Amino acid sequence: MGNVVRLGVTFPPDLLKDFDELIAKMGYESRSKAIQDAVRAFISEYKWLKEETGSRAGVIMVLYDHEVRGLEETLTDIQHDFQDVICSTLHVHLTKRDCLEAIAVRGEAQKIRKLAESLASKRGVKLLKLMLTSP
Repeated sequence: MGNVVRLGVTFPPDLLKDFDELIAKMGYESRSKAIQDAVRAFISEYKWLKEETGSRAGVIMVLYDHEVRGLEETLTDIQHDFQDVICSTLHVHLTKRDCLEAIAVRGEAQKIRKLAESLASKRGVKLLKLMLTSP
């Protein structure tokens, strides 16, 4: 296999089941190829965001498990640290465990990116998407 590195990855069972079903429908022949493509897309998205500079406006969408101990308080504390770029938030209860927050932002792209990275890195955050545009 040449210049390849093997690594182990852990998945919650439901996530792995959904992933396997999706990649089968898409015609992937292996999990490895699908995971490689997903990692490439992740890297591509964040490389592009790293190049963003100047004044921007947009939305940060955060899907998280509100039953993770201390997570809501941590997310709120982070948002208070970035109140100079946060315009508004919308909180939606999706299921008994899952909540969705849409955070409207406006300000320096690098500061917004730092906010998004701070939120995304917390245990219990299932998904974070950042969408920016020029104001």
